[in-house]
Amino acid sequence: MMKTTCLSLLFILCLLGSASTVCQGQTYDGPEEEIDAIIAASVAFSQHYMKGDFDKMAASYTLNGAILPPGADIIQGREAIEKRWTLPEGVSISHHRSTPTEITVSGDFAYDIGYYEGTTVKKDGTESSWKGKYLIVWKKVDGKWLIHMDAWNGV
Repeated sequence: MMKTTCLSLLFILCLLGSASTVCQGQTYDGPEEEIDAIIAASVAFSQHYMKGDFDKMAASYTLNGAILPPGADIIQGREAIEKRWTLPEGVSISHHRSTPTEITVSGDFAYDIGYYEGTTVKKDGTESSWKGKYLIVWKKVDGKWLIHMDAWNGV
């Protein structure tokens, strides 16, 4: 229990650390408030996914944003992205988390590289866990960080 608490505190401290720091393999380069805003947007995306709020997931992307899912064509635009993320009836995501290893901000663009993990609950109640790595290009639009390009694959 103590080890779990210490690890949780270390993770939180890494997330709250200043920009241009390295913490547990995480490298952040750019203004601290921009790094914090990108991390918050990433956490919100995961929360939308777990709630099955697919329109809010799609709103996390720029209007002409693109996703590059493994083994599929490029999907571009919010409507198409929402359709791709929408799960079949009776299927849900009980866990989703992204862990950045690097975030670099340059003006109104940033990139975020890291790992993701999640758990899908199928119609019959069985669970399937998955994980992989990702690369996200963020774009600041009207003062808000949105996903502009999103690519991922399994580990």
